[in-house]
Amino acid sequence: METLHINNKWFFAREGLIFIFIGCALTSLFMYLNFLFASVVACIATAFVLFFFRDQDRTNNAGRDAILTPADGTILEVKHLEGTDNPLGQPAIKISVFMSLFNVHVNRIPVTGTVKKIIYQPGKFFSANLDKASKYNENNRIEMETTDSLKIVVVQIAGLIARRIACWVKEGDNLTTGQRFGLIRFGSRLEVYVPDNLKIIAQPHQKVKAGKSIIGYLP
Repeated sequence: METLHINNKWFFAREGLIFIFIGCALTSLFMYLNFLFASVVACIATAFVLFFFRDQDRTNNAGRDAILTPADGTILEVKHLEGTDNPLGQPAIKISVFMSLFNVHVNRIPVTGTVKKIIYQPGKFFSANLDKASKYNENNRIEMETTDSLKIVVVQIAGLIARRIACWVKEGDNLTTGQRFGLIRFGSRLEVYVPDNLKIIAQPHQKVKAGKSIIGYLP
């Protein structure tokens, strides 16, 4: 069993640290002032923040040819795209994953490869489970090339509540399958674009876990 790349020694993503600190400070302040109801609310909110930013190490038994989902959540669609009007620039298959507030929001690399380009695009903030979110919402595109020179694109898409995309990798990085690469705060969407000749096994409405669930295979 392969242990996935480790770049976080805490049990939560570091982006949550400021929110956890504020929550703990408010809880302590309200308790000091004897505001019981407010302290309970602040404590519950802090617990939710800890839950939202949770980030445990994961392992998998996937082979070298496996493509893993980059996000926890539910598969919204598996769509064949003709022509070149898509982030891959060629006939492709798009796999869309919706992350609710209750999913782990740390994103993981679907295949081993090199980051060739990262493109950030400002946009709208439609609900991430809507089709128009894929086209119009703020997003961050990561273009990768596998060791067999296949192009695969992963797109982080902001949602109605999620207004902050974190990307922890940069152009030129060599990444491994399952490695953490980013996070989107409070509900969002991730999409993977692969060449249309690859075998995809992901199905709409399927529940998946980043760095563990196989969504397809390289040739």
